[in-house]
Amino acid sequence: MITFKPKQVSKKLLSVLPDRARDVLEKRYGVGKSSDKHTLESIGQTYGITRERVRQIENYGIKSIQKSTVYGEFEPIFTELKSAIDELGGGMVAENALLEELTKDEVTRNHLYLLLVLGDVFYRTKENSYYTHRWYTDKKIAETVEKGLKNIYRSLDKDELISEEEILNRFRDELIEIADKYDDAVLKKWLLISKEVASNPLGEWGHATSPNVKVKGVRDYAYLVVKRHGSPMHFREVAEAISELFARKAHTATTHNELIKDDRFVLVGRGLYALTEWGYAAGVVKDVLRDILEKEGPLSKDELIDKVRKERYVKDNTIVVNLQDSNLFKRLSNGTYSLVE
Repeated sequence: MITFKPKQVSKKLLSVLPDRARDVLEKRYGVGKSSDKHTLESIGQTYGITRERVRQIENYGIKSIQKSTVYGEFEPIFTELKSAIDELGGGMVAENALLEELTKDEVTRNHLYLLLVLGDVFYRTKENSYYTHRWYTDKKIAETVEKGLKNIYRSLDKDELISEEEILNRFRDELIEIADKYDDAVLKKWLLISKEVASNPLGEWGHATSPNVKVKGVRDYAYLVVKRHGSPMHFREVAEAISELFARKAHTATTHNELIKDDRFVLVGRGLYALTEWGYAAGVVKDVLRDILEKEGPLSKDELIDKVRKERYVKDNTIVVNLQDSNLFKRLSNGTYSLVE
């Protein structure tokens, strides 16, 4: 994508510096003999100086390069990098996304990063609790995008999941002044700037810290599987789907145990689990019968069977057998059933 050789450019720019300043920058950015990046502390120990003094030398080196005549020779290079930020991210792009687009080589990325730091036609904002490191060429666009990302986060419930299409629609609504100028590819890159919203392995979006997004174990994978399926699943099916969708080995017994312990799931039949958020009530068939009668009063056998079947995948006879518990239920003279007082 780039037309120049970053290593050659950075080497020539560094050549204008005194030995120690050049060595400090080479170590800090991993552009010397080694591609390892050194901390201020480790460089300070090498020279027997404080980390603050190393920082001063680093800043001196950067400013010296920017003031040098050699820097002016490479103005087209910095213009090209500015164009890359504009084209890839509409004037703002996450640092990792930018470097990954420019080159696949880790060592070359170190040299490119140094050139980005040296450039004075674009700007970098350090990461914080809300956003990752990012580069931008237009301050107004940067402010609009960051505000939009913050509002998207606030619009989402804690464990809510939405499709990529939906989050892009919400984002466009937040970027009403500039959205028409940019396509979905740019908006997706802007989403990568946020540290508060993210996508899960199935491409659904939500709070970055939600277990539905930051998937860690079998329970979280199981949740995504059942939610994607849209209806109750047997625990064996869940285990198989985890292996197929995520290429992650899920033992049947382990999956069953995790489903039992997680209140996001409710047992609705023999080995069948649904999501609690779908409105299924917890408990065994007797519990469901009791809850229905408490809420609606006396009902006929057929009415009870119909309502329980909406909560549990069980045979009609299983419901009838549970109604025979005289400690909980009684049959009235008109043939309906009620709770024992």
